[in-house]
Amino acid sequence: MKNQVTPWEVKGEVDYGKLIKEFGLEKIDKKLLERIKKNAGEVHFMLRRGVFFAHRDMNWLLDEYEKGNKFFLYTGCGPSGPIHLGHLQTWYFTKWLQDKFDCELWFQFTDDEKFLFKDKSYKEIQDWMYENMLDIIAVGFNPKKTHFLIDTKHAGLIYPEAIKVAKKITFSMVKSSFGFNESNNIGEIFFTSVQAVPAFLPSVLEKKEIPCLIPHAVDQDPHFRLTRDILPKLGHYRPASIQCPFLPPLTGNEGKMSSSESAKAILSTDNEKTVAAKINKYAFSGGKDTIEEHRKKGGNPDIDVSFQYLRMMLEDNDEKLAEIYRDYKSGKMLTSELKQITIEKLNFALKRHQQEREKARKQIDKFISI
Repeated sequence: MKNQVTPWEVKGEVDYGKLIKEFGLEKIDKKLLERIKKNAGEVHFMLRRGVFFAHRDMNWLLDEYEKGNKFFLYTGCGPSGPIHLGHLQTWYFTKWLQDKFDCELWFQFTDDEKFLFKDKSYKEIQDWMYENMLDIIAVGFNPKKTHFLIDTKHAGLIYPEAIKVAKKITFSMVKSSFGFNESNNIGEIFFTSVQAVPAFLPSVLEKKEIPCLIPHAVDQDPHFRLTRDILPKLGHYRPASIQCPFLPPLTGNEGKMSSSESAKAILSTDNEKTVAAKINKYAFSGGKDTIEEHRKKGGNPDIDVSFQYLRMMLEDNDEKLAEIYRDYKSGKMLTSELKQITIEKLNFALKRHQQEREKARKQIDKFISI
């Protein structure tokens, strides 16, 4: 299968080292981790393990922070279906950043994008947006410092800034960034101008330049490369960014988890039985074909999806994770036992998330306060 990584589609096995070179990213190194620890008081396990693996301008961002010029966070959600673990992974890390750096968070809902790019009605998109908001609030973001920015609802705020961006972007730039052609609708061609706005909107509102940090999965990088090219021409800072890989689908390490293929995804609303059934039936195993062979030769945790979920988001204790890795690789731990650990971790996390999700129904207005 041909490799493809765009904001709308990921195909094939992803070579993240190649993406760093292709996208012009910088790898997060030990020196940067030490700077983050100095300012945050600790290093998140996703940083320690290289889950968030690349960045742009993080050193500049920390320079500004250390001068007293605090940054704000910008991330978002395209509401077209249910929330899955891959979404939650990025948002859990974003919450950690908000807590440790005491940041404002601008959370963009790109309901316009999903209407333009997906074969769904406007009403379907709005219904999904409401459901997605519940999941985002359930993550635990600070309502006093978190602002939901809805592209269609807040068009009066966004559009005057979006057209300033659009005036600096040519069709040839959009074609080269996204592979568009004459068959793309004009809304799709214009959309990246809208996605750029939250990266500098707080600076416009506060009438002073404020640094921005965007945590995101690496497939969204083409949008923000264009944003970084344009914003200095408008007198604004380039946004810094920090990138993570994709959480793999249950069926293997190619591509990324997608809510449109619910059998291959763990959804935020899955109950305990559904989680157990999906992991036991679909989770790609690094184990051997028979128990005897597995005990003798051991498994491969590096390709085992259950282990990847533990490593990338579910097990924050490095010693426990290392023990699971050793036991599985040596054959001491069977695939069924590794899956059971993952099922228990998932159900514990999702039970808590679902409880907070129900409470969120009464809290939405706190987050839409612009």
